[in-house]
Amino acid sequence: MLTLPSRGFEPEEYRSRTKRAQALMAIDGLDGLLLMTEPELYYFSGFNTLFWQSPTRPWFLFIPAEGKPIAVIPEIGAELMRRGWLDDVRTWPAPSPKDDGISLLMELLSPLARKRERIGIMKGHETCLRMPLADWERLIAALPGMQIADATGLVQSLRMVKTPAEVEKLEHICAIGSAAFAAVPEFLKEGIPLDAVFREFRRTAIELGADNAPYVVGAADQGGYADVISPPSSRPLQNGDVLMLDTGCVWDGYFCDFDRNWAIGQADELACRAYDVLWRATQAGIDAARPGATCRDLYVAMSTVIAEIDDSGGEIGRLGHGLGMQLTEQPSHAIFDTTVLKENMVLTIEPSLSYGNGKMMVHEENIVVSEGQARLLTERAKPELPMIK
Repeated sequence: MLTLPSRGFEPEEYRSRTKRAQALMAIDGLDGLLLMTEPELYYFSGFNTLFWQSPTRPWFLFIPAEGKPIAVIPEIGAELMRRGWLDDVRTWPAPSPKDDGISLLMELLSPLARKRERIGIMKGHETCLRMPLADWERLIAALPGMQIADATGLVQSLRMVKTPAEVEKLEHICAIGSAAFAAVPEFLKEGIPLDAVFREFRRTAIELGADNAPYVVGAADQGGYADVISPPSSRPLQNGDVLMLDTGCVWDGYFCDFDRNWAIGQADELACRAYDVLWRATQAGIDAARPGATCRDLYVAMSTVIAEIDDSGGEIGRLGHGLGMQLTEQPSHAIFDTTVLKENMVLTIEPSLSYGNGKMMVHEENIVVSEGQARLLTERAKPELPMIK
């Protein structure tokens, strides 16, 4: 039985995150920070709900230069938001297409606009404006003195380095994912349809304690697979197939993200060699993940091993990424990313390669950057391609 961490966080966790953000805001000359997306609201307020699945309502959180964040949200979320650490929760009856929180935002931001102050929003890579563009244009037109700056780097730099309480949750969901993968050989056999494998894996992960398994992808085919993101077919597993399952299970808002490969009955020499190269490339990435190294360093370390069998230069684009409240977060292990690793960054190490006639293979582990050797959060895959007899 896995030890269960506490759900949620103590108010001091959110207070500390907010103060770190405000310190960076002062350095960047920002008088406020306007956030609109799920991970950011959860990060600073603790507001955790599946209601984000509905696109009907916008949600806003404003972080002032000093003091607690201010929530501007639909009334349906007021009860949950007020259970947390925030004192100022402003609501409106939503949906209201003619005024979905815009008047409340104008009231909040007008004093800053009159003083021609500067607020940040997230404009960059892996961000979105989670409100109608027409509403955003209306808001800005009503605040002519407001200066809008890009706060993407500020927020992402905070979220990339996890607190000990966040690492505890990530370690827990990685343990659940590892246990689910360990159970796969119990139901995997020749003749079972691939879509049935996916359903059984989800059921197993949830039975083991995951809140959900929203991301389960993979593939199976003779000697290897050519695609890792398509929905599963009902094709039965066959002798000589190589099967890959990749999962993003979630617990209390935090994800694991890793995969495993198996051979059904037997595997040819080329598939076994591809697996061996990937296993060693993964280890090279883990060994390179030390404070002070860059994401580019990890990419180069893995690519050097991958080149033993695949010298295409990394057509996938990156060989891993950050992990946390989202399945994929910044940074990217890619040739273009010079982000410097810091202690308590949680990362995926995800080398992939092409081999044979259009085949590919992917391997992935989750780690936390520590002083010296990075620490595995997942149970390391076997060094040889497992055979399901």
